[in-house]
Amino acid sequence: MSDYPKIYGEFVKGFPDDAACYAYLFHIRWPNSFICARCESGKYWLDKEGLYRCHKCLFKSSITAGTIFQDRKKPLLQWFHAAWHITENKHGTSARSLQQALGLGSYHTAWAWLHKFRVAMVSPQRDKLCGEIEVDEIFIGDPKPGKRGRGADGKELVLVAAEKDGQHIGRIRLVHISDARAETLNTALGYIIKPGSTIYTDGWSGYSTKQLRILGYSHVIVHTNGHLGDNLLPFANIIASLLKRWLLGILQGGNTSDAPWLLSGRIYISLQP
Repeated sequence: MSDYPKIYGEFVKGFPDDAACYAYLFHIRWPNSFICARCESGKYWLDKEGLYRCHKCLFKSSITAGTIFQDRKKPLLQWFHAAWHITENKHGTSARSLQQALGLGSYHTAWAWLHKFRVAMVSPQRDKLCGEIEVDEIFIGDPKPGKRGRGADGKELVLVAAEKDGQHIGRIRLVHISDARAETLNTALGYIIKPGSTIYTDGWSGYSTKQLRILGYSHVIVHTNGHLGDNLLPFANIIASLLKRWLLGILQGGNTSDAPWLLSGRIYISLQP
């Protein structure tokens, strides 16, 4: 498809059946024309099993091999509907809502599909952010008694990095971190931001200008007050708000104290337009 559908009606019109879905995948795999992976011949025929057979060496190619659609049992069209439902829902998608939207008989099936899509949406070769980047941290979890601030108990800390694209937000990276110490922050920033970039932060002592310069970054402190919650970094704050809304959607409106299991371990959450 030359144009990505903007509304559900366009999606339905563009993908009315399995044949349209296969045609789309064919274009993705072979954008110019079919090329045999073994002999690079451009001639093929489609056999009874739905495999593309090379006319020259008889090598078989599957249109879904190496994708999340491989070995599926449900129609390809249903998988495409799942993809639309997940990617167009800005408030997050739970397995329960996916099950209801697709009419799946099993909650476990919906959960497995959702997990496959989430893994597929994170590119292992994603580029580091560059240019001007706002950086801040947020806590995930409901209020609990005890210590407050960056060392609060019972919550999960997420580093937010938002790339500036003029007056708009560019690419973003979210990283689950164990604490807000300088060593932890510097390690996380090194994974997601390219040296030579300019990093905008609040006045939190964990963002040491001297250490950031050693790592190859320019550092701009937008305010000397390092307390969380101040609207000092608008792009980073917008992403933080969207993350919390996404988690609430995942949990179907449940409280965010259940969120830590979604962030267990040092997980990258990578969102890139």
